[in-house]
Amino acid sequence: MKKTLAALVAVTTIAGSLAVAPAAKAGDGGAIAAGVAGGLIGGALLGGAIAGARPAPVYVAPAPVYVEEAPCRWVRERFWDGYGWRFRRIQVCD
Repeated sequence: MKKTLAALVAVTTIAGSLAVAPAAKAGDGGAIAAGVAGGLIGGALLGGAIAGARPAPVYVAPAPVYVEEAPCRWVRERFWDGYGWRFRRIQVCD
């Protein structure tokens, strides 16, 4: 949304600067004042829309939880198989 709005503002600014405005006359019926007022109101609306945007969400890690170890665990045990020492994993329960 922000990128779209920024692109729209950029295109509008460039188009407005390229538009050719006729020279103002003394008896134009307040057209310049209406243009200035319209620009101020439009700027206030766009500025309010941009400034009122919500901040990005904040992600917080959950609180640590105590987890009790299982009553059984795997342990490496060294044994002689007749040719040499080897290791095997056995389950030990307390």
